[in-house]
Amino acid sequence: MESGSNVTVFILLGLSQNRNIKILYFVLFLFCYVAIWLGNLLIMISITCSPLVDQPMYFFLNYLSLSDLCYTSTVMPKLMIDLLAERKTISYNNCMTQLFILHFLGGIEIFILTGMAYDRYVAICKPLHYAIIMSRQRCNTIIVACCTGGFVHSASQFLLTIFLPFCGPNEIDHYFCDVYPLLKLACTDTSRIGLLVIINSGLIALVTFVILMVSYFLILYTIRAFPAESRAKALSTCSSHITVVVLFFGPILFIYIRPATTFPEDKVLALFYTIIAPLFNPLIYTLRNMEMKSALRKVWCQKQF
Repeated sequence: MESGSNVTVFILLGLSQNRNIKILYFVLFLFCYVAIWLGNLLIMISITCSPLVDQPMYFFLNYLSLSDLCYTSTVMPKLMIDLLAERKTISYNNCMTQLFILHFLGGIEIFILTGMAYDRYVAICKPLHYAIIMSRQRCNTIIVACCTGGFVHSASQFLLTIFLPFCGPNEIDHYFCDVYPLLKLACTDTSRIGLLVIINSGLIALVTFVILMVSYFLILYTIRAFPAESRAKALSTCSSHITVVVLFFGPILFIYIRPATTFPEDKVLALFYTIIAPLFNPLIYTLRNMEMKSALRKVWCQKQF
């Protein structure tokens, strides 16, 4: 897989070189990782074991939680190990594998969020046709489309990177393998590849974000005429979705919509979509959702008795 490259191992510089800070980060990220697993597993089990699994919104939320678990598990175990290691290295093959899996799962998550926005749009703006439009077959088709879109996006990123020659410098100023830090190390002109990365990652994220915001604007415009109780419920659901979208898309747009350059702040911003968003998604979707809280009580109270 090394495509003529002289580099077989990369060194990940990580978040800090200070030993005390690294230990503090390790404890913090260990807590976050455990919380991510507990929170998302709680959502998945509660949805699967309750009637909510038959509702499209929770059908998509179930897959979003699964995607979050897989996505963060591609980064966090390696990150925590490196925080305790003297020398933080990753082989060329493992680096390319991590790059592919990260963009594959990240693409799936972006498209699932789009599917959830479409579901809310149909539920609120076309309620009489909701059951027909959002049938289980349609939901399954959307999930397959999300996976296909994620694969196409990731394969494109992978093919843009796999043939790059790496001749000397092998220090990646990041805590995982990503396209822009690798382009910085390549011993060839990467301006055209950088432009393709902007098209494949930045523009896709930007167009998706605009579509999501337009759909939620249409939803908010539609619910103006709703009764107060229905309006409050719709607002609560949509505000949760919008919070997740902004938390996930904001840092991604900052990193990928610009020319192929890297900044020290990129590592901090990447924490938002690799750790913080998967950590807060369960809280956002449960604490502000009465149906989800009711399902949690029914499922787990029954298991106790």
